[in-house]
Amino acid sequence: MLQPNYPLCRDDLIWMMDFIKKRVAEGDPRLLDLPTPRLFQNFHAFCELAMMIIHNRGKVDQEADLWLKSRLAEAACGLFRLPEPPTKLNPPTS
Repeated sequence: MLQPNYPLCRDDLIWMMDFIKKRVAEGDPRLLDLPTPRLFQNFHAFCELAMMIIHNRGKVDQEADLWLKSRLAEAACGLFRLPEPPTKLNPPTS
């Protein structure tokens, strides 16, 4: 889902956010081991994704797709063995 050539859709974002929400609610031990600043970064990225979903109903362009993937990687940090999230990109302008 985070691969550059994979086209994200709204359902993918919602599925991933629901997965993250469930892991947090269940107290996933991988998250419990994260330092507090990292947890705040995860939460911030999760909130940015939620706001993007609320305010954007249409298809996303390539820039927005990269931004969404960077936010997903940040929000899920610690849950998967992912490479370090990419440098924070600016939200897409619309």
